[in-house]
Amino acid sequence: MRSILIFIFSLLFPTVLLAQGPSPSGMIAGKLTDREMNGEPLPFANVIIKGSSSGATTDLNGLFKIEDVKPGVYTLTISFTGYESREINNVEVAAGKVTEINTELGASAAALNEVVITTVSRKDSKIALLLEQKSAVNIKESIGAQELAKMGVSDVAKATTRISGVSGSEASGDIFVRGLGDRYLYTTMNNLPIPSDDVERKNIDLGLFSTGVIQDVGISKTWSSFNSADQASGTIDISSRALSGASELELGIKAGINTNVLDRYENFKLSANRSDVTLGFYNRDIPLQDALNNQGWDPVKDEMPLNRSYSFTAGKGFGDRLRLLFTGSQSTSYEYNKGLFREYGSNNLYDYFTDAEEFSRTDNTTGLLDASLNLNSNHQVRYVGLFVNKLTDEVYESGRNAEGVVFEETNTAEDLNQFIRDQNITQTRLFVHQFHGKHKINSNNHLEWAMGYNTVDAGEPNRIRNELNLDGEGFIQLGRTGGFQQRKSTQQIEDAEFNGLIRDKITFSDPETARFLEVGGNFRNKQRDFYSRFFGVTETSLNSVNPPSPDDLSSIFTTANFENGILRINRLNPEIYEAELQSYSGFATLNYDIGKWNFNLGARYQRDELDVAWAVNNYPSTLPQYVNKKYNNLYPAVNIKYSPSERSNLRFAGSRTITLPEFKEVAPFEYVSQTGQVTRGNPALEASKNLNLDLKYEFFPSNGQLISFAGFYKNIQDPINKVLDRGAAGRLSYFNAGDEANIYGIELETRLSLIDNEDPADIDLDLSLNATRMWHSQTLKDVYNENGSFVRTFRYNNKEEVGLQGASDWIFNGSLSLSTASESPWNITLVGNYASDKIYALGAPEIQTQPDVFYNDEIIEKGFVTLDAVISKGFGDHWSFKLSGENLLNPEIERIQAIRPSSTGIEKVQSIRSYTTGAVLSLGIGYSF
Repeated sequence: MRSILIFIFSLLFPTVLLAQGPSPSGMIAGKLTDREMNGEPLPFANVIIKGSSSGATTDLNGLFKIEDVKPGVYTLTISFTGYESREINNVEVAAGKVTEINTELGASAAALNEVVITTVSRKDSKIALLLEQKSAVNIKESIGAQELAKMGVSDVAKATTRISGVSGSEASGDIFVRGLGDRYLYTTMNNLPIPSDDVERKNIDLGLFSTGVIQDVGISKTWSSFNSADQASGTIDISSRALSGASELELGIKAGINTNVLDRYENFKLSANRSDVTLGFYNRDIPLQDALNNQGWDPVKDEMPLNRSYSFTAGKGFGDRLRLLFTGSQSTSYEYNKGLFREYGSNNLYDYFTDAEEFSRTDNTTGLLDASLNLNSNHQVRYVGLFVNKLTDEVYESGRNAEGVVFEETNTAEDLNQFIRDQNITQTRLFVHQFHGKHKINSNNHLEWAMGYNTVDAGEPNRIRNELNLDGEGFIQLGRTGGFQQRKSTQQIEDAEFNGLIRDKITFSDPETARFLEVGGNFRNKQRDFYSRFFGVTETSLNSVNPPSPDDLSSIFTTANFENGILRINRLNPEIYEAELQSYSGFATLNYDIGKWNFNLGARYQRDELDVAWAVNNYPSTLPQYVNKKYNNLYPAVNIKYSPSERSNLRFAGSRTITLPEFKEVAPFEYVSQTGQVTRGNPALEASKNLNLDLKYEFFPSNGQLISFAGFYKNIQDPINKVLDRGAAGRLSYFNAGDEANIYGIELETRLSLIDNEDPADIDLDLSLNATRMWHSQTLKDVYNENGSFVRTFRYNNKEEVGLQGASDWIFNGSLSLSTASESPWNITLVGNYASDKIYALGAPEIQTQPDVFYNDEIIEKGFVTLDAVISKGFGDHWSFKLSGENLLNPEIERIQAIRPSSTGIEKVQSIRSYTTGAVLSLGIGYSF
């Protein structure tokens, strides 16, 4: 199948330019105020392009927009009964851009203020995004690159947390929308799915996308039939950057420091693999088995652990037809944390370290190519190519202070403690190829299509792990339990995906009305090959070789010691799984407006088939080694909008969706974290079925301002949870642990202009606040077989109900931005976020017949506050400077667990992981030609 896809792609490649492009037209938008009423908005005024029939009428906020304007220079005529008409000359419109006109009318034209004309990228424009949100059929929120730049946001992962109801988890790295995490989200780029880069996640790491390669990020919190039904909390769509204007040429450089790294600046550790890394790309030229004695085992030192990044953007338009843009960047960032780690099993302490340290260096190389061709005014085509190479070098150490304990490693009488070091390089290479097309068949028929071919090469090429016993006085011995405590391992993921969509929009009667029918379909074929192999080293007899130091292990893993029989190699059979997802769907949506009402009714038939086959070492060979899961459903959706005035909307949305289990949640491969925590899949996992209801009120007081209030409800049948599994401590798996989950929530959002630049001080002061409150619970279930016999229970510690994994009761996001309107503007922004406690993993009973006595309670990630700040200054037409501070409060990241030791019978909350990630201070310089 993969060969067929590659062949198809090779045939398509010559049509690189045949894809949807940014519109060959631009937009004129802005605000008109009333001089006679001290700058109040002026509604119902006419704004006309002189010499044409194109124009608009301002709404109650004084806002207007004229869309589909061909590039050129125009004259605007603005008129209102009883006022002097006004002409604005030299209004330049560029393809794909918004020209903003902010002016006023009065009884005397001679007394009018100057016209303020600015041109911004269409997706960058805050006013354009608000107008899009105001007119959208479904409930959608977006944030543009322009606003993100003000906030000092560096990647899409951070960008999403600036949107109401969205939070991030430091513990898992997941993004949560309304309390629902990775498996309940769906991520696309330009409306096509993009693959995951990590075996542990359904969605791609949004941190891979720097804000330099995006136009905007949108989250649709309600579902419409156009999107895949595999979601419950929303779809995140990344709109990639395209050329704005006639040409672009920009250079940027940034340098900074992590405050935690300063404490280890003279001895910042990198893995022994570092010699195989060049400019952020890893390449090892010998087999892993040969690396046991031909490559080092000891960390090396980084001579300059300073954050730095470089960026370059170049683009040019060739007339009104061909537009090209390339943007590339490379960044290096460092992180260090140190803290506590504990692990409990059945309320008993298993592992304990007071000095768990993590050193991390991340190199990220990104390149985006956008090429669009306007065949004529009715046909536009586009190619988007994205390349990402992310390499993370991590060194984890714990127990150097001779206070570490690993359960059952040594006897208490030996008076030995444990030391663990895990060195790992993870590399992800992602290629995304997209072809888009938009065609205006006639004034009432618009056709859109898209195809994508994506590949992911991700893995851990040479992971090194050592476990030692030591007494703190100089005696060191190799760990002796299991045969793989000294090991090198490799893991590789290869994904290939072919996807596409087609959508035809047929408008009834006047194209300006909102009466239309959309029909179309999607398909997706995704294949994964996964491979893992372990090589361990053990002594022939205990203490036959003793390391002189934890930092000099290479001196004992020598060719001589293997040849003379002191050391021997242990091998595990390779572990593999092969998986394929095939998804086919057809959809139809009818939209009809009647006065102030808009009704949008849709349905989607989607057929999903999941095939997973595996061969892993820790799964009984007597059980099936293959699963096939099929889901064929009709998914309805309704979106209703009532607009009592030009300033407000009342929205209702309802839908049914599905949550499919992921490859990694089904394949029973065991992934071991640096701390020794094991996560494995569950072949018995089944899809969840979701009911989604939303009610939202939006009020737009004036230009660029919003006040909204929303309530939502979700019912999830057979919710999927990460659960502490039975067996050894620290083992996690995935289960349909509850019969159903119910989530109720409310959201409040405000975007206010406290001071606008019409003030004599020429200052903008903007405030954005959003808050979310959720109530959530799920009923834990007992499981019986077809004969009615008890199999297992998910209830524990007298709990029949528990919260939903990943959901916070409270989420707050806020920003305060001050900017000037001078030729060399200042911008100062503060951004804060808070998400309250959330469940990291559900608990579980250890003994099924005594779940209230022998159990592991849920693990909770404590809430914390983050604060970022950015100060930027423009100098003339070319230079810009930016000083930013991220995570300025440097809060403690902590996970806790309730423990009830049998010795006391008294429950006590214990910290099981705690650390800080450090504040990041940086200075950036940019130059645009």
